[in-house]
Amino acid sequence: MAAKLDTHAVASDLIDFLNASPTAFHAVGKTKTKFSFSYFFLSPKNRNKSSLTLYSFLSDEAKRRLRSAGYHQLSEREVWELQPGNKYFFTRNHSTIVAFAIGKKYVAGNGFYIIGAHTDSPCLKLKPVTKVVKAGILEVGVQTYGGGLWHTWFDRDLTVAGRVIVREENAGSVSYSHRLVRIEEPIMRIPTLAIHLDKTVNDGFKFNNENHLIPILATSLKGELNKVSSENGPVESGNQTDGKKANDKTGTSNTKHHLLLLQLLASKLGCEPDDICDFELQACDTQPSTIAGAAKEFIFSGRLDNLCMSFCSLKALIDATSSDSSLEEESGVRMVALFDHEEVGSNSAQGAGSPVMLNAVTRVTNSFSSNPNLLEKAAQLSYLVSADMAHALHPNYMDKHEANHQPKLHGGLVIKTNASQRYATNVVTSFIFREIASKHKLPVQDFVVRNDMSCGSTIGPILASGVGIRTVDVGAPQLSMHSIREICAVDDVKYSYEHFKAFYQEFSHVDGKMVVDI
Repeated sequence: MAAKLDTHAVASDLIDFLNASPTAFHAVGKTKTKFSFSYFFLSPKNRNKSSLTLYSFLSDEAKRRLRSAGYHQLSEREVWELQPGNKYFFTRNHSTIVAFAIGKKYVAGNGFYIIGAHTDSPCLKLKPVTKVVKAGILEVGVQTYGGGLWHTWFDRDLTVAGRVIVREENAGSVSYSHRLVRIEEPIMRIPTLAIHLDKTVNDGFKFNNENHLIPILATSLKGELNKVSSENGPVESGNQTDGKKANDKTGTSNTKHHLLLLQLLASKLGCEPDDICDFELQACDTQPSTIAGAAKEFIFSGRLDNLCMSFCSLKALIDATSSDSSLEEESGVRMVALFDHEEVGSNSAQGAGSPVMLNAVTRVTNSFSSNPNLLEKAAQLSYLVSADMAHALHPNYMDKHEANHQPKLHGGLVIKTNASQRYATNVVTSFIFREIASKHKLPVQDFVVRNDMSCGSTIGPILASGVGIRTVDVGAPQLSMHSIREICAVDDVKYSYEHFKAFYQEFSHVDGKMVVDI
């Protein structure tokens, strides 16, 4: 057995992952993919001179790690040619990724051993029209995504990150590149109202999400000066454009976004503001993730829910399939599936409510046999670990936890159970997960929500009911869930990684000893 990694080595690797992943798009990975648009989308006069290709550029986290570990990228748009003992991955929307390693003894109909997590977190996403001007201030219109603790976004140094569609022209041929962008510097802030103007604020900080949760970008004065300096010569008297100068290349006017914002994005992208066709951006905190606390035992970061579980599961899969012999005796398929849009219900083409994971299982199974009955068999032999962060016991709000189910920091992964099936755990699935922990001397905790409180949910019940796969819901304990800055323990990062890695290595042996439905 390989030597166990140092606790802080795993935590430091997570810090690097978090700091490189301000959005779900950045968390997925780097590649260059070519998509073709229909020829008939163009006007007749432009059809002969436009290539109508879309190039996608992604950052270098999940994909970079998988490529370095010998995983080969697949495309859902092509026929798959798979071989036992090989490792593969594919993406959907560049915000969902599925990676898998096929055991050398795999045959069609055998099971899949899957860890599922999600790449998205609550945030403020920029609206389609972001241009807001009030009281001589340039503001950026945003909309809430997920159930965030929005009061924590006030008085933070914010920036933007996401993806942009950029128009490119070369020798009369037009193409469109899909690029990731991130402005590292703080460019926005949502200021609170001074206590002198709201004497009751400490009795309860109340605000309106539409009226008050709007980041400030600049003053109109500085924004206008910046606009003038960017144009070819000063604006002549009587010819004020007020940000509505026509785009010579597209024939449209920029009335949707502040020119200053577009200039900042264009500077990062190496293009002109007029070349930016559209974007999907979100506000981000500029404070980096860090190992902290007087004893260096905590991780302070945004997006721990759920990039922490995404990282641990991805690293576990890579390390459980890294050696030449790791798949020699494996008869199943080891898989990780990281989904987008969990925080808003998973109902999208790339969410857990889509068939993306079932499609992967189906295509792998069908690559080795044309027997249509083997898919149902494979589903019943499979097992899913739904990994989503858990609520640690808060020392200042201990009454919020049920007395016998109080997960603590440094206590290991938490198995979540709910009689109303808000979690998909049952006695069989939890027993298997506990047995793996026991064999590797890893701690495990339990969580049940109080009867007088509502219970959240995860991708577990969605996938369990949609695919018919046995599922256990687990997560590392954390504080400040859905805050702009969250807290977890470095020990729990290591425990999670080791537990997930042991799951990939041990599941088939433990499951073989279970007799259910016979």
